[in-house]
Amino acid sequence: MATRGVGLLALTSSPERLGALRARGIVPLLGDLDDAASLRRLAGLATRVLVLAPPPGQGEGDPRTVALLRSLARGVRPLSLVYGSTTGVYGDCGGALIDESRRPRPATARGRRRVAAERAVRVWGQGGTPVSILRIPGIYAPDREGGTPRARLERGTPVLRPQDDVFTSHVHADDLARACLAALWRGRPQRVYHASDDTRLKMGDYFDLAARLYGLPLPPRVDRATAAAMLSPMQMSFLSESRQLDNRRLKTELRLVLRYPTVAQGLA
Repeated sequence: MATRGVGLLALTSSPERLGALRARGIVPLLGDLDDAASLRRLAGLATRVLVLAPPPGQGEGDPRTVALLRSLARGVRPLSLVYGSTTGVYGDCGGALIDESRRPRPATARGRRRVAAERAVRVWGQGGTPVSILRIPGIYAPDREGGTPRARLERGTPVLRPQDDVFTSHVHADDLARACLAALWRGRPQRVYHASDDTRLKMGDYFDLAARLYGLPLPPRVDRATAAAMLSPMQMSFLSESRQLDNRRLKTELRLVLRYPTVAQGLA
């Protein structure tokens, strides 16, 4: 959260993170989105607010985002608010290229919770704060542990054979951070943006590309039934949805120039 005369504030529920945040020049605020009373001090603090917290892991709504919005509404409203959602709200699109006008049709409870959060943010924004929604695909970060496909490739985790495979989209963590900043200052009210790069690859081809970059064996290709026996239900849920993202609005309206327009450039 960008603040009046302070710089940057960050809400955290973990006391052990306070020191690390201060070391980065960030003012930490201790609070828990699952405890509405702990959020009261947030009212009127921020001029611009970025919300990246996920909904709870169960249920159909998102009480966390609702609690945060209610707290923010108690004081001077921020000048803008950006909510980080997910492209999972679309459900399966059969591999089609879609833009932000596509109607959400989530197939999972996880996706439905995100749709509920988006709806809450939009309704709240009608009270006087311009809100923007970033729909975010898979995030990768080569400078973070677990931020790339390397560990999965080293384990030999399979991917789907080409005839069963799905299109997947990605964004480099640095480009996502820049998209968040651009939306905070240039996002249009009640506007949705695809925060994705230009890559249009099927998932198996993405892992093949990463394997070649890292000098590792290509992952085994299996049919869908074999994959279901080897992968977790969460992993399989990502293999049941296929879509390609049109990101022109990100680049024209937010005027974002991607530093890593393809996963080949970002992983390398």
